[in-house]
Amino acid sequence: MTDRHVLITGGAGYIGSILTSELLRQNYRVTVLDSLLFGGESIVPFLNHPNFHFIKTDVTEPRVVRDAVKRGWPVPNAVVHLAGIVGFPACQAVGKQVAWKYNVEATKLVFDQSADLGVERFVFASTYSNYGLSENGKPVTEETSLNPQSLYAETKIASEEFLLSQKDSVCVPLLFRFATLYGISPRTRFDLIVNQFVLEAFTKRELIIYQRGYSRSFVHIRDVVRGVIMGLEAEKEKIRGQVFNLGTENGNYSKNDIVNFILKRMPETVVQYKDLTFGGDMRDITVSFEKIKHVLGFNTTLDVDDGVREVLFALKSGLIRNPADDRYRNAQFIVQ
Repeated sequence: MTDRHVLITGGAGYIGSILTSELLRQNYRVTVLDSLLFGGESIVPFLNHPNFHFIKTDVTEPRVVRDAVKRGWPVPNAVVHLAGIVGFPACQAVGKQVAWKYNVEATKLVFDQSADLGVERFVFASTYSNYGLSENGKPVTEETSLNPQSLYAETKIASEEFLLSQKDSVCVPLLFRFATLYGISPRTRFDLIVNQFVLEAFTKRELIIYQRGYSRSFVHIRDVVRGVIMGLEAEKEKIRGQVFNLGTENGNYSKNDIVNFILKRMPETVVQYKDLTFGGDMRDITVSFEKIKHVLGFNTTLDVDDGVREVLFALKSGLIRNPADDRYRNAQFIVQ
């Protein structure tokens, strides 16, 4: 058995299921903690793998990490904390108290237990939503002041502030601010703009575009997983208390750009524009990814056109049969 052991909270989710698969492929031990709110089909293929261990639990439980280590495996070398309520709509749906419990208090709980157990590093999934609106159109860097436009971003910033205050801990915190994700996963999400647009064009032959005036930075989920693993394997002093924007300089697209990628493959799609405002996270920013490229040597391998192609293939071929199911949308979060 390998002595490299990673514990992933939310390991059955959109990012976690691919990260689990890749770590097992690279001969890591992987312990997944997940409440299975969206089901567990994404990790079923790993159940008989000798390096895989799954525990159904909730990250707000007071001994969630300690009890996981009691199961007989050694203390993890690293914890990757992915569990939480993801996105502006989901956080708004449950309200501030619940969002804070799952996104902030749970982060503190998981980190404190990890540090007490002697875990060497703690990788935290944050978001570039923290920047809000950019000033004067200049690219935002990790040093840019944060200006949250949503409850989701507020919870992520609060967690970041706590973790950065622990940078001298034996458990080294490492923070990634992800760009907007897209692409297929064992637990694909269709509440993400690229995946959602492809789904609507495929099922309805129609796209209704709201809030067309802004652009975002996008990154394929497999590139995100590569970046996280690079963070797991980097020298500790190189990543101690560091924040990295995770994405690509070539990943900035407007909604019209995404529509054009879709029309290239589904030219029969009817596109309508409606200028409505929903509030929340309205951002039109350009993000700098120079730091992660320079420090970790990270570069992306896939682009949005690749994502459109693979999502469309998954739908056409029937790999995903019921994409309207609530399991594919984080916005349908229900507290049980």
